[in-house]
Amino acid sequence: MDAAAADPTIWLFLAQLGSVVLVLALVYRPLGDYIAATYTGTRTLRVEKGLYRMIGVDPASEQSWPSYLRSVLAFSAVGVLAVYALQRLQPVLPYSLGLPPTIEPLAFNTAISFVTNTNWQSYSPELTLGYTVQLAGLAVQNFLSAAVGIAVAVALIRGFAYRSSGTIGNFWVDLTRGTLRILLPLSVVAAVVLLAGGVIQNFSGFQEVTTISGGTAVVPGGPVASQEAIKLLGTNGGGFFNANSAHPFENPTPWTSIVEVLLFLVIPFSMPRAFGRMVGDNRQGIAIVGTMAVLFVVSLSLMTWAELAGSGTAPQLAGGAMEGKETRFGILGSTLYATSTTLTSTGSVNSMHDSFTSLGGGVALVNMMLGEVAPGGVGGGLYGILVVAIIAVFIAGLMVGRTPEYLGKRLGAREIKLASLYILTTPTLVLVGTALSFAIPAVRQDVEGTSIWNPGLHGFSEVLYAFTSAANNNGSAFAGLTANTPWFNTALGVAMFLGRFLPIVFVLALAGSLAAQDKIPVTPGTLPTHRPQFVGLLIGTVLLVSALTYFPVLALGPLAEGL
Repeated sequence: MDAAAADPTIWLFLAQLGSVVLVLALVYRPLGDYIAATYTGTRTLRVEKGLYRMIGVDPASEQSWPSYLRSVLAFSAVGVLAVYALQRLQPVLPYSLGLPPTIEPLAFNTAISFVTNTNWQSYSPELTLGYTVQLAGLAVQNFLSAAVGIAVAVALIRGFAYRSSGTIGNFWVDLTRGTLRILLPLSVVAAVVLLAGGVIQNFSGFQEVTTISGGTAVVPGGPVASQEAIKLLGTNGGGFFNANSAHPFENPTPWTSIVEVLLFLVIPFSMPRAFGRMVGDNRQGIAIVGTMAVLFVVSLSLMTWAELAGSGTAPQLAGGAMEGKETRFGILGSTLYATSTTLTSTGSVNSMHDSFTSLGGGVALVNMMLGEVAPGGVGGGLYGILVVAIIAVFIAGLMVGRTPEYLGKRLGAREIKLASLYILTTPTLVLVGTALSFAIPAVRQDVEGTSIWNPGLHGFSEVLYAFTSAANNNGSAFAGLTANTPWFNTALGVAMFLGRFLPIVFVLALAGSLAAQDKIPVTPGTLPTHRPQFVGLLIGTVLLVSALTYFPVLALGPLAEGL
């Protein structure tokens, strides 16, 4: 047996990865089938009927894609206004803990952040927001923004499944079912498990305690477990505390850390099964989830290798790059969490990504730059990889000289234009936002003088990471960057808003275009999209699109720093 095979670290890595894979494999079919049944069933629950009467919705009616889109945008706009108002009115709300109102630029940024499922936080939550804002504002949006993402994904699936239809479903029905039938019950179970693991749940406010050395310290409390559950299940990521899931009140033990990883992977990895069921071919779901799994394992392996290698004198002497990592999780627990949170749109962290090695932090960046499709956020990951699948089928059609088709739907000029606009949106926001931060003299002076505490290549990487996280609706950060400034509050708020809703516009337009078509019969020339060859083509397309777009800017930041 060679040294590598005998290394207990390798076996521990394989044990953690194997445990996650096993649980996800066991849940894949039942949860995926349940999600599909939720959105295809005709039964309406009593509580749902009451909600529909309250908002004046006929659950039996369906919407065209423009109507569906208007509902998404109007609902989200109301959410932004509500979260903003709660922050500004905080002093008069119950359980405000005596905290002042959030300043206008930060309230604007935070409202957009939570409505867009980003949960970027340019503040210390326990010192900025009282319990009412945390519960009525942030936790509620954790449910609703996740439900919006699932609804949009389901609308795109209907585009493939429907025949010659002018509709793609009813947003209000999809939103209600996703919240009440999927997210809420799963969150209750998750909260109980986290409570059993030591995550706190109280309304005790700030408590003065005596330390081991005999001194005193002020310890915050709060209804953490309930918010932690939906923060993870909805791939939201916003922490109740500034340290996020590195805080022992949010994530006490190694096993709760594994549970948290499973929580934000379970729905995104089960969505492909729902996709296969709804389009009538489970093999299509297996091909999609297979693509996601390969990208996930490769990314995790690369990040773990980079952190274990610990390039640099100090990490090598210490036996690994442990700066910014909790000893109770170690390097392996940290890289598993970091890979999962950046490959989904979660943004929750149990270690500080800013302290990762240059190449390890670069892998976290690339994970988001892939479009967060392995497996991505709830809903967003599925519709993101389906758009890439359309591009992959189009490329294959060009190579063999055939009109591309996917799942019986012809991919003409309109569909390819919409898919192209989708994949160009996020890179444009990332690159333009990063460039403007250094190109405008007044902005650059503020960025370099106030925000960047690590000048040079790493400072550039911090800014690049911020815009990559915001535009991809992730929310994690290279936390060495001070982002609570007028420029970053505004620019990142715009990036989050456009990064969420412009892709949704293109996805819903694509869904409407596909739903209007009839099914094309399969012929000998039809590209099989359920075989390993297509999985390889899809992986290649994901990497090709990202590599060509982001390689130059990566060469200026983490690659230059690492090499």
